[in-house]
Amino acid sequence: MLAIFLSALAVGFSGAMMPGSLLTYTIRKSMSHGPRAGFIIATGHAVLELVLILLIFLGFDTVLKSNAAQIVIGIAGGLMLAYMGLDMIINSIRDKVSIELDNDSADKGGMLVSGFIISAANPYFILWWAVVGLGFVMQSYNTLGFTGVIVYYIGHIMADFIWYGFVSVIVGTTRKFLNHKIYRILIAVLGALLVFFGSRFVYDAIIAGI
Repeated sequence: MLAIFLSALAVGFSGAMMPGSLLTYTIRKSMSHGPRAGFIIATGHAVLELVLILLIFLGFDTVLKSNAAQIVIGIAGGLMLAYMGLDMIINSIRDKVSIELDNDSADKGGMLVSGFIISAANPYFILWWAVVGLGFVMQSYNTLGFTGVIVYYIGHIMADFIWYGFVSVIVGTTRKFLNHKIYRILIAVLGALLVFFGSRFVYDAIIAGI
């Protein structure tokens, strides 16, 4: 059981620590909502991973790794990320961003949902679970049954909570040392990164469909 947990934790860290759209979004929200943002976003991400594990057991892994699914996810997800990035850039240019902490409780739900959606918008993430994740899940199941799967899931999401929580705490506690101008520039840069990731998803999806 410990071996399953530790392997899941290690694999989880290898994925969580890779730069990507979810990390970019976490940094952005940590600047405006403080250290709690990463934990909320990671919760949405963890919910999606639970859904994917359930789909794998229901036999949908074949659908998830199909070329058609990758194209649809890539284009739809890429456009959504690009839109979010452009919105950040425009708000930065128009000086509609504030460095003050936003304690709007309604946005907690928004961050949770965004953690789910941004993860789902990444076709590589979905493909990883349909191919690599499937192998780990079945290995855990063959070892300890559903208990093994639960242990693997807990170990995997633990890495997400530790990493995104760590990033959020660091960014959220140091943001007070930023002046407004630097904050606007950072928001624009993070927005540009989201546009880049979104454009790459769309491009790869179009190439795959040709």
